[in-house]
Amino acid sequence: MFINQKITKFYFFLLFFSIFPSISQANEGVPLNNIAINETVRPVSSVIFEDFSGNEISLNDYRGKLVLINFWATWCAPCKKEMPSLDLLYQKSGFKNLKIFAVNMENPNQSKTKKFFTNLNINNLEIFFDKDFDFVKEFKLRGMPTTILINKKGEEFAKIIGEVNFVDKKFIKWLLKYD
Repeated sequence: MFINQKITKFYFFLLFFSIFPSISQANEGVPLNNIAINETVRPVSSVIFEDFSGNEISLNDYRGKLVLINFWATWCAPCKKEMPSLDLLYQKSGFKNLKIFAVNMENPNQSKTKKFFTNLNINNLEIFFDKDFDFVKEFKLRGMPTTILINKKGEEFAKIIGEVNFVDKKFIKWLLKYD
């Protein structure tokens, strides 16, 4: 009987710990398959990048805001597909502290990037550049589009790898928890 109790406990713990991660993710309410949520938040160093006019921008200046950094390129088909939904996300009135940086990852070319935004009717987003590719080093980027999510404390808490619909209702509901 003692052996049966041990076997029963063993199977209980095995079942519990095999189910626990999925329970955790279900409770988290992660809306998309391509969101990787960090188990431990990662402090982000002060990366310097440029706005469309060449003015320096520091991520440290946006502490206290939910920051979404979207990395894209004019030649990237999935970037082109997701950019209109990112533009719509920025105009959503439910966000109080959201700052979106659409960072072009090519050598800065104002006319090419402006044409890209114009052709897609992007009206709410600004174009940013990372001429020294500091973001590539900081976030270990491997492809585009990639979106980094940074909490109000300046810590990376999630990464979206690949194309998403930024106005998906489940995604917005999930993201509002961090606003």
